Amino acid sequence: MKLFERIATAPISWGVCEMPGWGYQLPVEAVLEEMAATGFTHTELGSLGYLPPEPTELRAVLERHSLSLLGGFVPLVLHDPAQMQSTRHAAAEAAALISGGGGRFFVSCAVSHPDNWRQMPLAGRQWAAVADALAEVEQIAAEHGLIQALHPHFGSLVETDAETDQVLHASGTALVLDTAHLLLGGGDVAEMAKRYLDRIALVHIKDVNLGIAAQVSAGELSLMQGVQRGLFPPLGQGGLPIAEIVDLLEKSGRDLWYVLEQDAAIAEGDPSAIARLRFDACQSIDFLQSLEPVLAGAGASHNNNYLERGNQQ
Repeated sequence: MKLFERIATAPISWGVCEMPGWGYQLPVEAVLEEMAATGFTHTELGSLGYLPPEPTELRAVLERHSLSLLGGFVPLVLHDPAQMQSTRHAAAEAAALISGGGGRFFVSCAVSHPDNWRQMPLAGRQWAAVADALAEVEQIAAEHGLIQALHPHFGSLVETDAETDQVLHASGTALVLDTAHLLLGGGDVAEMAKRYLDRIALVHIKDVNLGIAAQVSAGELSLMQGVQRGLFPPLGQGGLPIAEIVDLLEKSGRDLWYVLEQDAAIAEGDPSAIARLRFDACQSIDFLQSLEPVLAGAGASHNNNYLERGNQQ
């Protein structure tokens, strides 16, 4: 599949966030209509409960807008064995919805509490518990025909580059490469993409305003405040080497999916919000499509013409 055929989105690009207390959320039909109008064919679930929680109804509402489900983001308590029974139940419920809705990716996120995220350092035995829990979640996902992958996320229990290293060394989990959240956690995104290339199952792609990111990472701004100030500009307009990262991923030959996430936090009654968000998404799509001629020959075919053209430039 060509790159532009593997670009999905998520409701967060229209202000619907998985993190508790994010703010005003646009109606479902309005968001899906915007996704389709922007040219997307696939979306993630977004905040659990935002899209219909019953598979048949979920498929129906997506199909009305010519959309398909790609996967879903599932915050889970993984570090506490005493809560494992409720974690298994939550994972099975989410997996049934994602699978029944036609999705293929189960995106896990390790949180302190589903409704009250708090970043805190884990002890050695807790890392072992996370690894064991991820193995169970992976099995649950597999039973529903899904690929499970862990999403390091700002404000979660796997936030920093060191924590990402820790959990990947302790477990066999696949990885969601979120370009922005890895940077907010202090990581060198391009280097981490190279280091864990074979572990990457899915890409959440966004660019970052590095100045605002530094304020968020330092605790001077909350993530939501940073987003409101322009933390995530359209692709190619921030400080991340997006073209370099995409080039590396495409050369892996695995036809990875890219979920375009330009996190938004909008105010109720803002009449310019929808048009602005669509414009930003279109700019990002245009940027990714502009990479197609350069990337031609990468992907599943492992064509070497890209290297030959690069040497001629």
